Amino acid sequence: MSTTETTAASAAQQDHDLKARHARMWASGDYPRVCREVVSALGGVLVDALAVVEGERVLDVAAGTGSAAVRAARRGADVVASDLTPELLDAGRECHPDDTMAWEVADAEDLPYEDAAFDVVMSCIGVMFAPHHQAAADELVRTCRPGGRIGLVSWTPEGTIGHLFATMKPYVPPPPAGASPPPLWGTEDHVRALFGDRVRDLRFRRLTLPVTRFRDGAEFRDFFAAHYGPTITAYTAQGGDPEKIAAIDRDLAALGEREGEHTDDGFTMQWEYLLVTAEVV
Repeated sequence: MSTTETTAASAAQQDHDLKARHARMWASGDYPRVCREVVSALGGVLVDALAVVEGERVLDVAAGTGSAAVRAARRGADVVASDLTPELLDAGRECHPDDTMAWEVADAEDLPYEDAAFDVVMSCIGVMFAPHHQAAADELVRTCRPGGRIGLVSWTPEGTIGHLFATMKPYVPPPPAGASPPPLWGTEDHVRALFGDRVRDLRFRRLTLPVTRFRDGAEFRDFFAAHYGPTITAYTAQGGDPEKIAAIDRDLAALGEREGEHTDDGFTMQWEYLLVTAEVV
């Protein structure tokens, strides 16, 4: 094997290992519960923004448990819900047994679909977690037909979940070379650069998801520490060190308090996200 072939094989193995770690991370905890109890409404926001109609071919990339895919299917669309993590697809299939769609394991950076195969390609807080943003953006465009629509919902760096990742950053190993931070998908300039001149009518809306699930910052921390894969990974990375665990406990609870507001009606948070829609040229 030549040096070039050896280097290529090594890079392919590293990418395979990275994707395997990502899949394990999202399979840890209970992301279906996070979706069900906190973020599922975002799927409806995305499908409404894309105005999905009966008979359209729709691909949901990094679909998770299918909060967006299910809404599209209920409009009569022909839907494929794809995700890197089989356990999430299994949970989605179990949660939505009466909804007709395909549930397929697929890598957002290397989708197993033909060029221009779909009328609508979308992702709801999913594709943003693919480590190589340009590769993922290229696949979104490639699989959508000319004149078709792309739609995304992504957490912003300035919002609660963006701040969550910033708070966890000192507690986790640095990302591998070439990987980009997920919340960059929540910035207009980054998305514009990823798509370039391959789309038109590119529209951005910064919106907030009202969250009343938690009583205070400590409950916000505890919920994420128990159920959200990236937060579970951050705790695991402390190796059981009591001082480090106490530090991340303190920082995440403080974040929750800063991001919420105590009123007579309870504790309310507003999680900012970026809604993106575009038409493929």
